Amino acid sequence: MQSKHNLWRRTAIGALVVGALSFGAAAQAGECPADKRVADGQGQKNPGYAAKGVKDVVRNAIDLGREAPMLNGRLFRIRQLDIEPGGIVPWHSHDERPAQIYVVSGEIVEYASNCAVPIVHKAGEISSEAKGTSHWWQNHGKSPVVLISVDIFHDKSGADKKMM
Repeated sequence: MQSKHNLWRRTAIGALVVGALSFGAAAQAGECPADKRVADGQGQKNPGYAAKGVKDVVRNAIDLGREAPMLNGRLFRIRQLDIEPGGIVPWHSHDERPAQIYVVSGEIVEYASNCAVPIVHKAGEISSEAKGTSHWWQNHGKSPVVLISVDIFHDKSGADKKMM
């Protein structure tokens, strides 16, 4: 079991390093076109969809309050999201939860509150999510999509939540 955990961890770290190294190339792809950027709330709207066809697994988390008291209630976590064809990651905000999303495989469409058009993300791309970003994602393809999400989650309830 320990070797499986270590293998997954090395694979995830490798994927993140490769993604980070290719960030310069990926920065132009998978972003809202400059002429389509709008004020938060003026872009895509919340359709009210629930999560569908998404497996969200927290692979590891660090309680940042134990590392630095001023970060109490925040988790630094890495998650894997497997999104089936037709699957939906429901509407959520990043006002208190900055994140980096690495698309491991497949192609997925993001509907963001600060972009007038949907944004297509392809394997190898990274999406930065920060304050002023609310959005939802859908897999319109015929193959599953795999995402790795690294975020700082403000866990106000004391219970680690997924897909938030």
